[in-house]
Amino acid sequence: MSTTDDRPAFLADTATGLPIPADPTFATPAEHRRHVKQRLAASLRLFGREGFGEGISGHISVRDPEHHDRFWVNPFGVSFNRVTVADLICVDTEGRVVWGSRRVNPSAFVIHAAIHQRYPHLHAAAHAHTAHSRALGALGLLLEPIDQESAAFHNRQHLYEAYEGPSITVEQGRDIAAHAGDNQAILLRHHGLITVGGSLEEAVHRFFTYDSCARIQLLAHAAGTPKTFTAPQAQAAADGFGDAQLARFSFELLWDEITHDQPDFLNEN
Repeated sequence: MSTTDDRPAFLADTATGLPIPADPTFATPAEHRRHVKQRLAASLRLFGREGFGEGISGHISVRDPEHHDRFWVNPFGVSFNRVTVADLICVDTEGRVVWGSRRVNPSAFVIHAAIHQRYPHLHAAAHAHTAHSRALGALGLLLEPIDQESAAFHNRQHLYEAYEGPSITVEQGRDIAAHAGDNQAILLRHHGLITVGGSLEEAVHRFFTYDSCARIQLLAHAAGTPKTFTAPQAQAAADGFGDAQLARFSFELLWDEITHDQPDFLNEN
């Protein structure tokens, strides 16, 4: 992907050199809130479609666009495959549901609240117990730069090895959050995967990418010894495929799919 000054004019303002539209703008906080809630419900349905559900486990959050000390998240006990905009809840820093009628998952609160409180630049986080991330974590491995997609996480991932049971204490949440920082992904050994982003779209797209790359890595090692990128190659791939702009736009393809296939998630009543 070229980033030189001689590229076509319509690409001049894009970091990736791709014809990516600008982020949407909103006239009011209410309009912006409706947008992020729709995107959150879509993300949860996408998780369901990919089989990321594991009973009550798994949650995605996004910071409220007006009240930055609050975040929207899926409620306790609602399937990824059934959640709608109407089901979503807004939670404050004390774990109180300030918008919505359902209960918050204690694990969702301690993990997501800690991330949102500690990092103002992060606006979303995604967590689930997927088969591929759990397998990779059980081996104590992070993604190796064996292809362009996995290299997106080069020097931007952390293996969290502490385990004290289900994450339901504030201290556990804070300890996990301490490793987000400049990382895009935290692989929780014996647990699952967390991805974060400056937007909901980034966090969710990164989750899909990381889980897919975990699968490829497990397959490659089962078949032989994969060849990894050199450090300069990995960094070059990371600069392109790890770009936030690209992640946001890649989510738009998923949005188009799920709104076509499962439009009922947009129900607000």
